[in-house]
Amino acid sequence: MQYIPFDLELYRSQMRQLLGSGPKAHVFWDALDFATDAHDDQWRRSGEAYIMHPCSVAKILAEEMDVVDPEILSAALLHDTVEDVDYVTTQLVGEKFGSYVAAIVEGCTKVTKDSSDKQALSKKVHRKIFSGAALRPEVMLVKLADRLHNLRTLGAMPKRKRQKISDETLDIYAPLATVFGLFSLKREMYNLALSYKFPKQGAKLLSQIRQLAQSPEATEIVQLLEKNTREVWLNAEVTIRTKGLWAYYDTSNRILRKEIDNPLEILIIAENAQSCYAILGILNQTYPPIPRTIRDFIANPKPTGYQGLHARTNIKGQKYLFKIRTEDMARRAQRGLFQDWSSKSNTQRRFIREIKELFGVIASGDVASYREVIAASGKKEIYTYTPGGDLFCLPAQSTVLDFAFRVHTDIGHSCTGAMIGSRKVSANHRLADGDVIRVLRTDHPLQFQPAMLALCRTPRARAELSRTFRIRRQKLSQVIGRSIVTQEMLRYGLPFDLLEKKELQQVLHHFSLTHLDELYIHLGEGRVSLSQLIPEIKEKLYQGKSPLVNPTGQLNRVELDTLDPVTIKISACCKPSPTDKGLFAFFSERGLSIHHKECPQLKRTKFQREDIVNLRWDLRNTRVDKIQSLVIMAATQHRVMMLLGVAPVEMRIVDITLLSKTPTPNPAWEIRFQVPTLYVLRKALRHFDKSALVYEFDFEY
Repeated sequence: MQYIPFDLELYRSQMRQLLGSGPKAHVFWDALDFATDAHDDQWRRSGEAYIMHPCSVAKILAEEMDVVDPEILSAALLHDTVEDVDYVTTQLVGEKFGSYVAAIVEGCTKVTKDSSDKQALSKKVHRKIFSGAALRPEVMLVKLADRLHNLRTLGAMPKRKRQKISDETLDIYAPLATVFGLFSLKREMYNLALSYKFPKQGAKLLSQIRQLAQSPEATEIVQLLEKNTREVWLNAEVTIRTKGLWAYYDTSNRILRKEIDNPLEILIIAENAQSCYAILGILNQTYPPIPRTIRDFIANPKPTGYQGLHARTNIKGQKYLFKIRTEDMARRAQRGLFQDWSSKSNTQRRFIREIKELFGVIASGDVASYREVIAASGKKEIYTYTPGGDLFCLPAQSTVLDFAFRVHTDIGHSCTGAMIGSRKVSANHRLADGDVIRVLRTDHPLQFQPAMLALCRTPRARAELSRTFRIRRQKLSQVIGRSIVTQEMLRYGLPFDLLEKKELQQVLHHFSLTHLDELYIHLGEGRVSLSQLIPEIKEKLYQGKSPLVNPTGQLNRVELDTLDPVTIKISACCKPSPTDKGLFAFFSERGLSIHHKECPQLKRTKFQREDIVNLRWDLRNTRVDKIQSLVIMAATQHRVMMLLGVAPVEMRIVDITLLSKTPTPNPAWEIRFQVPTLYVLRKALRHFDKSALVYEFDFEY
């Protein structure tokens, strides 16, 4: 390998011009000396001196993102030292450069010593970065610059590594650049990652894009607009911009499309905001806009602070997007709004507060997929209003519940729906741009269904739903954990008052827990098993003895009085009904997984006696809220009506549907009905069993 040294003197000269000579500039120069010594004799795979990478990251921040705070740039220089240099620790960085720089460096440092599998380790690495960014968004600014430089130098990496970094960029870093309003960074990240992920298809598309840039039609548009603006004494700079690979990427299907509706953008730079509106008038006279496509982001800036006027036109069958901005607006559109910004300031813009909230959500682990939350946050936005005229900008496809949570957390938890004009809509209704929404509420918090989580688009709504789902699961897990511990101690002949001894803290400490209720929850979620707990209780609380022989075969029992789909999962493999006998349940953090004892999958699964429980429901006290559906495979209309006429009186028929499409003496029928409790449901099913008719029933919960 040929080693390529790094020209530090040239770099110092370039950074002096970008950084200036502010009061804290010395911190950057000290950090540069420290990083140079720390990375001495370290080389990248390409043969370049390793110090080139952190120096390039700091330069990207200053030159391309307008981040010129010396302490943030110092953290960029030091971001790999703790991870890659043995003697450098976060504490040492803090002692030399202060706690602010150390916090950013710590946030950027990956988890390296971990026994988890690759996928679990990847999640831990990301969640650690997100946790750091929730406190200091500067962490993500450094990581974005870090990722951009790695993409620019990715050619030296093996193909497998290139694919991994490209996928991670497309899923996480490029969408986050969009969230931060760093649109120039976003475009380059997408373009580079896609060129590595789809090398052949990407090369073909780039060839088509280059041809579009030379389009005579687009050149004619530019010349005509320049002529028309000059005629009314307006100065305007008109240029063509062809959209890169980033615009052709279908994020939902993870493919590159062959063509898009608006492959070209016409950018118009005006002298001031008033001129922007005047030029929009000239544009509308020259090329009439497509109805309802003019967007005024000067009067209503995007959450990122982006400003400009957008208009779409159809010229000779080709759609064009026009963007009219001042030079300052254009610069901020590419570089974001982080010039002279620091999280150390006591007052933060709403945009920064929402970014910190986003990272807090995805770092918490409350949401199942942080990739989905990031993708939803980076999508196009809609503008919605309260009846009082307050503006709330939400991701496209947001629901009424997203809006309610954005207004206030308590309003979200009690939202039953909304009035949009004179229309009453449900909480899962998708909002449209310009909707004026009056939220309808109850006087108490609601229990939302799990499906609502997938429908919501905002981090706050997803986080709040996930948090309440977790609380509901933990309540049930705590009850189950207490029950199975009691039963197991009875089997071993261990007195219950052992759990009241002060030595219990030793048992809890063994499992890294602090409270007995926490232990119950871990047992109910399967994170601690009875086979681990009972020996600890015997050893630390009962002198290692047990009056009875270790139990074998017999399972613990659990009785439920809830059908909450957040806390129980009826398995799809055997589709058991809560009215059945012989039900088993496995413990998990996502709720009880319920199987029938004859389930083929259950029989193939290896498990210990302590990992599973006998399950039954308190039929009389378990409410059934959802409408149930039963399909009779073949019966005459007379037979069906006779059967329903003598059904249990508590069974309320909702509707009866003839399913057979062709005339037949014994067609199929669907019967939809409601019952108040599982006890009545069992009576109804036994009624159908006695009829000897063949039917199918899958329990809805």
